[in-house]
Amino acid sequence: MRLRTALCSAVSALSALALLSACSSTSGTSAGSGDAPLVGVDYPRSDTDFWNSYIRYTPGYAGQVGLSLKTTNSQNDVAKLTANAQTFISQGVKGLAMAPQDTAAVAPTLAQLEAKKIPVVTIDTRPDSGKVFMVVRADNRAYGEKACQFLGTKLKGQGKVVMLEGGLDSINGRDRTEAFNECMKKNYPGIKVFGEATNWDGAVAAQKLQTDLTANPDIKGVYMESSFALAGTLQVLKQKGLLVDPSDEKHVFVVSNDGIPEELKSIAAGRIDATVSQPADLYAKYALQYLKAAIDGKTFQPGKTDHDSTIIQVRPGLLEDQLSAPLVTLDGATFGGVPSVRSDDPSLWGNNHG
Repeated sequence: MRLRTALCSAVSALSALALLSACSSTSGTSAGSGDAPLVGVDYPRSDTDFWNSYIRYTPGYAGQVGLSLKTTNSQNDVAKLTANAQTFISQGVKGLAMAPQDTAAVAPTLAQLEAKKIPVVTIDTRPDSGKVFMVVRADNRAYGEKACQFLGTKLKGQGKVVMLEGGLDSINGRDRTEAFNECMKKNYPGIKVFGEATNWDGAVAAQKLQTDLTANPDIKGVYMESSFALAGTLQVLKQKGLLVDPSDEKHVFVVSNDGIPEELKSIAAGRIDATVSQPADLYAKYALQYLKAAIDGKTFQPGKTDHDSTIIQVRPGLLEDQLSAPLVTLDGATFGGVPSVRSDDPSLWGNNHG
């Protein structure tokens, strides 16, 4: 059985209103009423534009599928995530959506929820072990490959680039890092990559980029594995006199991941050059639809869905719905065989948010 993406027209206006009026998460907040099944959603953090966007989308989509909502915020701390799960269990939730940032340490919590017969959907990240009803994320290896092909094309296969890595305790950080390195080694061996661990910390990313640019002023490319590094990267490039138009020979080509509104504006202004649009809206939408499906006793099989994605079997008992995440550039050109969409494309969630 596949999820239906078409929504009942009778609730469309109300859903849109709910999305516009939804506030950021506060521990213990709820949405929905009556006989709607109660579910929990743990927000992983609220210190980035991407996750704040996800937080804003969630209540509206809960209402659309008929779920009552309790929320918490684990603030990138697996101990808080564990405690929040305990709270949800005590509140009698029928399902739980989470985005564990430490994808290994979450295993005991998943085991406890499985023992309680509480279905779990993970968003954005896939647990290294343990069972969940569905993983909702995009192909994060494709993120690294798309960034590699973009920078490799722009640098014509020669030069130096900095990769500002996410947290390697996360499957996302590992996927993006490994895929970028493998793609560069295979397709652009003339490019030297400086890999910098940042643990998704913008201040750390800015400091390491500044150090690299000081030691290697001929660096011509930066790959940020998330928009957490955007503000710091732009500041460092400005301080170094490198925040210049793409037509200027001093320009440093920058590709990011997320597709937040500020990235799209920065592409249009020539401050950065590309991003991969990670679907914050669809993460919320399909996480809640899958939770409702789990509560209703539905099951899914690997294969194409009716919402432009593919469900894959990661390992026995673990399915992952890999949502579309396009490369976004100013002109919508193709880079190393990778097509892109224009930064002003109205289909991008970052152009239709807030």
